[in-house]
Amino acid sequence: MKRGGNAVQVALETLEVITPERSEELIVLDEALTRLAGFDERKSKIVEMKFFGGLSVEEIAEVLTIAPVTVMRQWRLAKAWLQQEMRPQVN
Repeated sequence: MKRGGNAVQVALETLEVITPERSEELIVLDEALTRLAGFDERKSKIVEMKFFGGLSVEEIAEVLTIAPVTVMRQWRLAKAWLQQEMRPQVN
């Protein structure tokens, strides 16, 4: 009981955490975040902290020493930019 007693054990090899489609999506997101950081590092950091770190607006504001309203404004702008940037290009 002390070390998980009745817990069900699952071999990690049997789990598919990231599908090939999701993997490609993450690569595109990483590339877009790198481009965003090239001209607006703060927005890039906000996206990373919120999306990957799971931080709240208030926590991000505290880390970056900015107002929560500024975090929300920057988050909205970064999210819109990333959506546009990640949209498949039609040739």
